[in-house]
Amino acid sequence: MYRVLATDGMAKSAVEDLRAKGYEVVEQYYEPDELAEQLKEFDAVVVRSKTKIRQPIIDAAAEAGRLKVVIRGGVGVDNIDVKYAEEKGIKVRNTPRASSASVAEATIGHMFALCRYIGISNYAMRNGEWPKKKYEGTEIAGKTIGLIGMGRIAQEVAKRAAALGMKVMYTDIFEIKGLPEDYVKSTQEEILKNADFVSLHIPMPADKKPVIVAEDLALMKPTAYILNLARGGLIDEDALCDALDNGKLAGAALDVFASEPASNERVLSNDKISLTPHIGGSTKEAQGRIGEEIVSIITDILK
Repeated sequence: MYRVLATDGMAKSAVEDLRAKGYEVVEQYYEPDELAEQLKEFDAVVVRSKTKIRQPIIDAAAEAGRLKVVIRGGVGVDNIDVKYAEEKGIKVRNTPRASSASVAEATIGHMFALCRYIGISNYAMRNGEWPKKKYEGTEIAGKTIGLIGMGRIAQEVAKRAAALGMKVMYTDIFEIKGLPEDYVKSTQEEILKNADFVSLHIPMPADKKPVIVAEDLALMKPTAYILNLARGGLIDEDALCDALDNGKLAGAALDVFASEPASNERVLSNDKISLTPHIGGSTKEAQGRIGEEIVSIITDILK
């Protein structure tokens, strides 16, 4: 019997489906040292963002020779040493299509929260305030959204932004076919200079250094907002707080952080930042689709 380990949880429907197909599924989180030992007894491991599959764990699994595939339930595979695993004969897969709509909707939700002060005014009212005159917002319609990276999620964001009457700018290292003619491809610098909302949709670079630093934030309009629902650490968090504190930027939204759970007090206490705890893809619908993709991958590889 093939054995599957789900370290960070998996949709109940997917677990039931796999068990019905004859797979043994174990749902259990292990610390790195113990995980390395446990993976010697599994054919597949399913992880989310919490579990890291690094070289020592891969070495232990490869030496045992049983592990066939590592599956990331989600889009990014930054928490897996992909090339190293594949060099050791262990396949790496993810579920890139399942959560695109959910993250896109969360991105739009943050945009509304920022420009209409939904989160902060909610908090103020619950503390006995009536800040009617304090929070004059701005409309999204007619504004420009700049998408840094134009993969599946960014394209879903663009569709929704365009439907709200926004203009779309984007940059990507690849030539993306089939996009509407009124989407404007540009450079990152031009997007930072001209967009009213800048949204990041790129992987973490190999050197793990922030892509958006103080010099980049300085290019943006003081009325602009920046959003990161992609990878924690893409924006220099302290530089972001400096820009917000100095009135160089209107606001920001973060769903992902340089360290998680988020611990930067400057970020957590800044009322110009709309915060969520890495829940961009956390919808019932997305989790169901992720589960379906995981089942498909497992049944394809472990035949």
